[in-house]
Amino acid sequence: MKKQFVMAVLAAFSMSLAAQNLEGFAYGDVKAPRGYGYVKGQEAGLVEWESPTELSLNKEQPKAWFFTFANNESARKVLPENSEYYYSLDGTWSFNWVANPWERPVDFFKPEYNVSEWDKVQVPMNWNVYGLQPDGSQKYGTPIYVNQPVIFKHQVAVGDWKGGVMREPAQHHTTYNARNEVGSYRRTFTVPETWKGRQVYINFDGVDSFFYLWINGQYVGFSKNSRNLAAFNITKYLVKGENIVAVEVYRNSDASFLEAQDMFRLPGIFRTVSLTSTNPVELRDVRVRTDLDAQYKDAVANIEVDVRNLTKKAAKKYQVKAQLYKNTLYSDENEIVEGATATVALDKVVAGETKCVKLDIPVADPAKWSAEEPNRYTLVVNLLDKKGNVLETASAYFGFREVEIRDTKAEDDEFGLAGRYYYLNGKPIKMKGVNRHENNLERGHALTREQMTKEVMIMLQGNINHVRNAHYPDAPYWYYLCDKYGIYLEDEANIESHEYYYGDASLSHVPEFTNAHVARVMEMAHATINSPAVCIWSLGNEAGPGDNFVKAYKTLKAFDASRPVQYERNNNIVDMGSNQYPSIGWTREAVKGKMNIVYPFHISEYAHSMGNAVGNLVDYWEAIESTNFFMGGAIWDWADQAFWNVDPKTGDKYMAYGGDFGDRPNDHTFCMNGIVFPDHSPKPQYHEVKKVYQNAGIKMLENGEVQIFNKRYFKCLCDLDVKVTLWENGKQIDSYYMPDMKIAPRTAKTFKLKFNNKLAADKEYFVKVQLLLKKDMPWAKRGYVQMEEQMLLQGAAKAALLADVAKSDSEVTVLEDSVNLTTEVLGNGFSIVFNNKTGVLESVVYGTETVFEKGNSMTLSAYRAPVDNDNWAWNRWFNLGLYNLEDEVMSFVSQKNSDGTVVLQYIVRSQAKHPGRRVKNEDNSFTLKSDAREFGENEFHFISNRIWTIYPDGSVELNSSVTGSDAAVALARVGYLLQLPKSLSNYTYYGRGPWNNYNDRRTGAFIQQYNSTVAEQFVHFPKPQDMANREEVRWAALTNRNGNGVIFVSTGALSTTALPWNDVELTEAAHPYQLPASSGTWLHLDAKVNGLGGNSCGQGGPLDHDLVKAGDNTVAFIMRPVKAGDNYEELANVASSGVIPVVLKRDLRGTVTMSCAKENSEIYYRLGESLNDSIPGTVYTAPVDMSKGGEITVWEKATPELAATYKYDEITSIPITVAFCSSREPGSGAEKMLDGDPSTIWHTMYSVTVASYPHWIDFDANDEVTIKGFKYMPRQDGGNNGNVKGYKLQISADGKNWSDPVAEGELPYSSEMQTVLFKAPVKARFVRFTATSSQNGQDFGSGAEFELIKE
Repeated sequence: MKKQFVMAVLAAFSMSLAAQNLEGFAYGDVKAPRGYGYVKGQEAGLVEWESPTELSLNKEQPKAWFFTFANNESARKVLPENSEYYYSLDGTWSFNWVANPWERPVDFFKPEYNVSEWDKVQVPMNWNVYGLQPDGSQKYGTPIYVNQPVIFKHQVAVGDWKGGVMREPAQHHTTYNARNEVGSYRRTFTVPETWKGRQVYINFDGVDSFFYLWINGQYVGFSKNSRNLAAFNITKYLVKGENIVAVEVYRNSDASFLEAQDMFRLPGIFRTVSLTSTNPVELRDVRVRTDLDAQYKDAVANIEVDVRNLTKKAAKKYQVKAQLYKNTLYSDENEIVEGATATVALDKVVAGETKCVKLDIPVADPAKWSAEEPNRYTLVVNLLDKKGNVLETASAYFGFREVEIRDTKAEDDEFGLAGRYYYLNGKPIKMKGVNRHENNLERGHALTREQMTKEVMIMLQGNINHVRNAHYPDAPYWYYLCDKYGIYLEDEANIESHEYYYGDASLSHVPEFTNAHVARVMEMAHATINSPAVCIWSLGNEAGPGDNFVKAYKTLKAFDASRPVQYERNNNIVDMGSNQYPSIGWTREAVKGKMNIVYPFHISEYAHSMGNAVGNLVDYWEAIESTNFFMGGAIWDWADQAFWNVDPKTGDKYMAYGGDFGDRPNDHTFCMNGIVFPDHSPKPQYHEVKKVYQNAGIKMLENGEVQIFNKRYFKCLCDLDVKVTLWENGKQIDSYYMPDMKIAPRTAKTFKLKFNNKLAADKEYFVKVQLLLKKDMPWAKRGYVQMEEQMLLQGAAKAALLADVAKSDSEVTVLEDSVNLTTEVLGNGFSIVFNNKTGVLESVVYGTETVFEKGNSMTLSAYRAPVDNDNWAWNRWFNLGLYNLEDEVMSFVSQKNSDGTVVLQYIVRSQAKHPGRRVKNEDNSFTLKSDAREFGENEFHFISNRIWTIYPDGSVELNSSVTGSDAAVALARVGYLLQLPKSLSNYTYYGRGPWNNYNDRRTGAFIQQYNSTVAEQFVHFPKPQDMANREEVRWAALTNRNGNGVIFVSTGALSTTALPWNDVELTEAAHPYQLPASSGTWLHLDAKVNGLGGNSCGQGGPLDHDLVKAGDNTVAFIMRPVKAGDNYEELANVASSGVIPVVLKRDLRGTVTMSCAKENSEIYYRLGESLNDSIPGTVYTAPVDMSKGGEITVWEKATPELAATYKYDEITSIPITVAFCSSREPGSGAEKMLDGDPSTIWHTMYSVTVASYPHWIDFDANDEVTIKGFKYMPRQDGGNNGNVKGYKLQISADGKNWSDPVAEGELPYSSEMQTVLFKAPVKARFVRFTATSSQNGQDFGSGAEFELIKE
């Protein structure tokens, strides 16, 4: 960057056309393509579409996206529809489809060929999607979704690409019968009379993946690279009057090897087709870059114009003139910038030559472009002949902005840290982004301008300022929108050869693909060079680290040094660091700037938003915003990829994903990763993204004042009104607006709250601060809440005890039914029946309303319909049968107290009868199946101490302890599931909302009172899964249309979910329309629900504090009747007064601790057989050693009659700690192997570099012990990277000198716990477990659990 203000520099230099040409672009007259004679079974590599060194024939060299106009006035409008030299060929074409190349109409391009009977289709389109019929049939082949592979036969092997795209796959593959679909397109056009004597080009903005072109029966050429402009000069092929264009498109070609992106693979002409016209001496290209001075104030527009002479004689004494215009913000209206003009002379441009001229135009203090204020300018360029006549006019939008990476001193950094940072206009901005694929529910990859505009508006509403164009350049109009409205873009070359991964087979090493790598990068850069929104170039995605990218990088930097280059597969060859899906732990460390990685750093993909997802986003951004070493990241991804499909059996229309079209093989729902749905309506996580990405930090200080910090870098918060509201028990009671808060960028202001309200001691108060748009903006109207925060002002004092509130003179009757094993509690206006076999409610009647029907279920619940991020745990949930727990009462106590209350205690064992599994069906649905084997008594189960207190007014209180037999098991939730009548369809609650929230995705959900129907709680995920959870619920009421029903009140922690379907029904359905008729209102009352995490790709499962462990949990709530007109707040303003059980927790060493939530409780316990009452109790004062197993009976002093007995097995493993680990991914250290939790894993480093084998962990037993073997459990999260195959185990007395292996061999390929016994026991303190190889041959090492078996 030049740090001086330069005067205008006018220069011209010559550059031959040949020197500009990209290698692989061929030119010349060819009578017919080699592919014309293709026959079935032909050898690979003989035709153009199987020849990777041939990139095109007669395709124009790349250039910037701009157009020529008749005059300056029309040129100032820039977009092509404003030019009389632009003619769209979008619209109706004749079309023919065949499944295989040998079936195509080979002579269709000939004018005499009759296409009158062909189908008429609308271009642009993808023919697979266009051909989907209303009855569910497919007219033009099958949409195929895969993530990493190509859709034709291949294998990961060096040189495999030479086999081409026509190899015979397995018979069940879609491409077995449709080996390589071909679409033949034809239409006519007439060139406008005003174009006479001018050059005419035909332009294809996007064709997937290869096409031949004919004009009037004459072969013009071919093109590959589906997502960059393919332009052909067709002047010499035209005739007067009607002309015929014929295009033959192939679904697969050698280009497909470089286009294995994670998306539906869809062929066709899917972007605009047009004709354009230029003067014979033409403005071939226009490029503009800007250079700001050292103070980022004044600037220079550095303009390059290529003039090409397509006549047969020299063009002499021509001139090029440039003029700048300033655009109104967010508008295409512009006005001239006085004095911002320059003219340069061209002495001579000989025939066939291209000459480049440079014009530098200084501008004093121009309005700068940034995402915060995207100020644009318009450049108009004229080509004048020697008489001063304007021969050609062209224009382009641009912005004054400067991107740089530079070393920064600590004293110059906001955080006081020296480092290498990314700057835009001198500021270390943060990019708060998403990855984005092009997808339309009805049109495939063919997007409309209206859709693109809508997407940008939704992004801006959600505080998103950055998009990674994944993984290819987008439609040209997208860049226009991002320039205009302010989106930082990472523009990415159309390269992803994921099918060969990153080793020796990678095409990044293959010389035959070098030209394609370079060309795709350069076609991208040439096209969008003028876009100020493009702030990062990317060489591609997931395509290997090889020399082809080195050459592409060098070529790109020689062309454009004004932007840094990123490539996530090889940070060593580019300007900045990047990776995908780092863990939270790694990110927290990496942002400190001390890791051996390339800074600045950009996370190119993170927070994989598959299904109901995006846990821990706030944790990422607390780290990212703590320094300037990380400039941001892009969530994967923006929108779910799906298309409308119709079930041919039922006629239901639904959003279809992989496999729904019969595509085989496929990657199922892995395409459903958006923060918005396929129709761009928000998913629940969108609201979390909006909150975390907002540019204001709002918090309450210790002195009660509120602080607002402006996170912007260029713009004050003057465009926003500040609204402050006061909320009492979840309802707004007061509000006011602050005067103008002129908070400068990166500064904060504090203010005192002005509420005069007297705060009631028994009520809860929150303050909400909202920043609202002051005026209408393109993306939202005035008053739109752009940023907001909620802060607790006062917590409620303890409410009155329920026992005092529920007093009644009415008699309560207890009826025991020894035949049906029930207990009925009858009172004035209520009947509550308990099932003495299961320890739960049997029926509840309040007045005349039945709120819990006999025959409906209430069960202990530890399961949820898996979200996609649950892949780390769901197999274990199925294996343990958590979806099918059965309760069995072990003991029962009933007592009636003098105050009229009735206490029922049930000690309940909950266990599934059989292990289970989830089986995927052909139609993408699932079936939960039970194995034949029955669980044994000592296998995983729960023991719960359920103490029910029934009050004289019909209120019911449950206090229950729930203890799993394996404390380390990670559950989906812990609580109770109630099947209530469908009539209880109105849902009102006081908690976090209004959208789905979880303990690691709740920042954007505020605590208020909300009301909806139960049906409205359903979220239409294309694949049903867990949903509707609400965190921090104070109370929740379910009522019928008359207002009668029931309210559940939290006495501790409470999460609720209310839906028309249960978890099994959600699990098994492939799509919402396949859910069965609702069997009731299904209500979850949970003490805790598992977080979401991000394990569907890379990030990992929920953080430890967001997990639900089986060890010890307390589930408690109050149930009270509701009548029409009741005040929910008054009903809920009660405190627990029932008996609270003692909770036990045993750690991995067998030590038991006890606790009770009752105030001033005194706990007693007794060891041994529970029936031996002669053994006195012991006051609990210290943990109890239960490592040998046995029974322990516990009770609280006041209620010895409600004692509960627990039985533990002996602990047979040796307590050990980690002394050393050779490699660890932050957040996945070797200690995870010892935490007793199979859902967590040790994993070797992968975020930036992959550590090579061998990997080893040294364990310390803290004393000499006798060891007879070890146990190793592979990861249980569904992945297999790193699962150990080869191993050896050594011992040591001092941790320094190691023995020869005492065990060595290979573990079987299995997800089960592996047990290895030594030939003879050994004595040692230290043990080294070495992994020498992995099951899948990669260098990763991992494991879920490791144990030493004691003698």
